[in-house]
Amino acid sequence: MELTAEQEAIRELVHEVAVEEIRPVARETDRDATFPEDVWDTLAELDLTGLTVPEEYGGFDADRQTYALVNEEVAYGMLSVATALSVHGLATSCIAEFGDEDQRERWLPDMATGRPVGAFALSEPNAGSNPRQMTTEARREGDEYVIDGQKQWITNGSRAGVIVLFAKTDRADPNTITQFVVPADADGLSVGEKEDKLGLRASDTTSLTFDGVRIPAENRLTEEGKGLSAALSILTGGRVGIAAQSVGLAQSALDEAVSYAQEREQFDQPIADIQTIQHKLADMQTTVQAGRLLTWDAARKLERGDDGAPMAASMAKYFASEGATEVTNEAVQIHGGYGYTTDFPVERLYRDSKITTIYEGTSEIQQTVIARELLEQE
Repeated sequence: MELTAEQEAIRELVHEVAVEEIRPVARETDRDATFPEDVWDTLAELDLTGLTVPEEYGGFDADRQTYALVNEEVAYGMLSVATALSVHGLATSCIAEFGDEDQRERWLPDMATGRPVGAFALSEPNAGSNPRQMTTEARREGDEYVIDGQKQWITNGSRAGVIVLFAKTDRADPNTITQFVVPADADGLSVGEKEDKLGLRASDTTSLTFDGVRIPAENRLTEEGKGLSAALSILTGGRVGIAAQSVGLAQSALDEAVSYAQEREQFDQPIADIQTIQHKLADMQTTVQAGRLLTWDAARKLERGDDGAPMAASMAKYFASEGATEVTNEAVQIHGGYGYTTDFPVERLYRDSKITTIYEGTSEIQQTVIARELLEQE
């Protein structure tokens, strides 16, 4: 599982950005629940906002391994920024993979530059793990679709200029889920208040309400009824991204714990010399590296089009996200009382880690996918 020279160079570059530009603003933006737009502009200058955009439309066109590396290193800096970037990438992936030539030329070149920002609108207040329960409807009227409904938990909700939307063309029929591109300035589209969250506070998360929103029929990305399969296909790759983010977050917590353990003294010695602390650090390192290898394996299976890619992606997402909560918890424990204060970053990492076990498919959903794929092999 060696990296190419180019992949190593990209990894080092993004790590440098994470350390020098993202981490210094993480505490303030988390406290104020504001997104660091200057950091976003830096990512755009490095072409990372075009990570999943083909080269012919001005994008980076990263392979799956590089995609995972970038997600890991940005999350090392701050998960809120990595989440915003990955959701933007979900939107560009949908347009790149399912759009026709006119749609790709219309949307992708600008999105590759980072403006407009993309959002991915699948979840609803009563339809999270089971998207077939969605009630948002897009009715065909002549050369237009009229959209009514509400979406929930939308990352980049207040920042987005382009929204990839999933809606039923017949609200009563779960087999009519279809994919559309909706400009964020469309009449009848309103953005809810930012959610006040446990973690991931710098990333804006909002609801979106569609009240008679009209879009041209040419904004439909998939054939009617093909939207759900498209979403599940895109989310398989997205799970690799979340797994990578979980690894980056956990690595950040581990590094903080190692540094603190070497500096903090108790009983006339650094606590790093205490065997109990050493065992904690050993377990944390093992968890981080195992999650990384599972993530890289899933990325390479996806790149090859391997039949085992969905299972590998779910295993990586499940293990790495649950591992991130364990590692950040231990990092707080190693810091003792200081770990419970905002003076040290581990409390933010601990709060942020929980969302990795929830979004883009809960841990329970990943277990279901893994078991189903395993049983179908028998």
